Amino acid sequence: QVTLAKMRSHISSCAKVQEQMANCPKFVPVVPTSQPIPSNIPNRSTFVCPYCGARNLDQQELVKHCMENHRNDPNKVVCPVCSAMPWGDPSYKSANFLQHLLHRHKFSYDTFVDYNIDEEAALQAALALSLSEN
Repeated sequence: QVTLAKMRSHISSCAKVQEQMANCPKFVPVVPTSQPIPSNIPNRSTFVCPYCGARNLDQQELVKHCMENHRNDPNKVVCPVCSAMPWGDPSYKSANFLQHLLHRHKFSYDTFVDYNIDEEAALQAALALSLSEN
């Protein structure tokens, strides 16, 4: 048995595994879907690299991609994760985007955020939970 942490570490550092993953065929649907893709729901699962435009990166892949490819890029960029959030400012450019990614996006918001309630309702729910725990 191998722990998940050791497996992830091995996958990210093993050249043979990386080569095998690069040679895997990409998923292509056999038949185009007949279902419409909703356009009014923001995509909070995958993001575009603000430096080079690489697409379909989840939060962890975005961090890894930026650390590997843009570590020394001095440009100020908008965080695609933050700008996808209801409270995000799509015009705010982070002074140090890589540090922002490393410190601000260590977890997925989907685990902790209810996007269907507004900020005031979220605050009231947090206060009520805090009071009930004491």
